[in-house]
Amino acid sequence: MTTRSLPKATLDANAALSPREARRLVFARLTEAGFDNAFHEAKWLVDHVAGERLGEAEPLSEADRVRLDDALARRLAGEPLWRVLGEREFWGLTFRLSPATLEPRPDSETLIEAALERIGDRRHAPLSILDLGTGTGCLLIALLSECPAATGLGIDLSQEAVETARLNAAANGVSDRAAFRQGAWTAELNRRFDVIVSNPPYIRTADIATLDAAVREHDPRLALDGGADGLGPYRIFAQTLAAVLADDGFVVLEIGADQEDDVKGIMQQGGFVWQGSRRDLGGHPRALIFALP
Repeated sequence: MTTRSLPKATLDANAALSPREARRLVFARLTEAGFDNAFHEAKWLVDHVAGERLGEAEPLSEADRVRLDDALARRLAGEPLWRVLGEREFWGLTFRLSPATLEPRPDSETLIEAALERIGDRRHAPLSILDLGTGTGCLLIALLSECPAATGLGIDLSQEAVETARLNAAANGVSDRAAFRQGAWTAELNRRFDVIVSNPPYIRTADIATLDAAVREHDPRLALDGGADGLGPYRIFAQTLAAVLADDGFVVLEIGADQEDDVKGIMQQGGFVWQGSRRDLGGHPRALIFALP
């Protein structure tokens, strides 16, 4: 989808629109613009504005119409739907987005599956979890939602991301067990964790310019750029995670395409033992599991 200029007006300002009528108009505009999922997007956009406040025959307020017009204009200009809505679901939970965070994506749920499988019958134990590059906090918060006695710490280089993660922890009912702070990976940590998870930046610097516009223009570069070969964060992990991993603890790392062998080699050079890989919805290796011997 190529970027479009924002339309000056998207809906008829003189017509009284019910949610049903608004969906029809939004559907028509999205279909005309060539959006493949226009039916569902129209529903999501109108529901985002009207929510459950209005009956199907009750007209949108002027404020609702302004918000819908703005949301539709942003979508027609190529802004990703979830950015327009300001939130996205992950592991059955809802996460607020900000310009400093990536959108939680379904493939990253592979890390949650891998971690829970490895946790096994310790799910109700008082585990400690570390999430490096926490972003929205989705990995940590999802794990805390599944492990009711666990506590966790999320670290991100962006203070804005940290604030977003705190809001998401509160919204998902785990703020009493989740802490977040600004920092560079494991710097200044003086404790050990049973579970360490991370979805670090892993895109090669030169490849960022070739990414789809929805990613290149709207995802934070700080969360994308993994250095010249995309492997910079893993080299840091190989040298630092052993100092903060508890006895019998394990690490789950997200990787990009064609990085499995490289990341396995880097972590093994740091003294870690590869314990398995898990594939994402597309069948690609997505989560690698490591432990110390």
